[in-house]
Amino acid sequence: MIVTEIVPVDKRRSKVILDDDFTLVLYRGELKRYFIEEGSEITEEVYGEIVKEILYKRARERVLFLLKSSDKTEQELRRKLKEGFYPQEVIDYAIHFLKEHRFINDQEYAKRYVEFNSRKKSERQIEYELKRKGLDKEIIGDILKEQPVDEAAIVRDYIRKKRLNPEQMDAREKSKVMASLGRKGFSYEAVSRVLGEIFVED
Repeated sequence: MIVTEIVPVDKRRSKVILDDDFTLVLYRGELKRYFIEEGSEITEEVYGEIVKEILYKRARERVLFLLKSSDKTEQELRRKLKEGFYPQEVIDYAIHFLKEHRFINDQEYAKRYVEFNSRKKSERQIEYELKRKGLDKEIIGDILKEQPVDEAAIVRDYIRKKRLNPEQMDAREKSKVMASLGRKGFSYEAVSRVLGEIFVED
């Protein structure tokens, strides 16, 4: 592996770009320790030592730090490590470590997410957000069956907080409310049921 370029990230760290499209982020002291400079060669042995002795530990500490602030899915953690220029083998190691010690479990994460958000978000919005976080569609569907979202109750709460009175609203006002809630993912049926009237477009 030949070092094609060394690009400073900040005052202490630099990106080490290798000729086979690998990129490592190392501290200045580590560059000196392994005699890494532009044009130099990193042997497989040295690369293996950097991965096992430095990057494994650093990636492990990074994901544990990320989990301190809030729960995250496997995909979110993989993305964070990739953004930090960790090699794929290091990312896989860190995720395996978390799973082995039960620090992450996407299914349990999804259950907690649905439980926390089912009183304020629509089922469609919850499903969309969990998919973005890397959750499998079938897992999301099963959890939503176990913990269904009462969209009508959320719509009632929305109307109460907005101090709206459906009985005093004309068709235009109701349509505006329906459009607003529709953009939040609430079903037409749930909204119209709460408003007490189903509007059919001509």
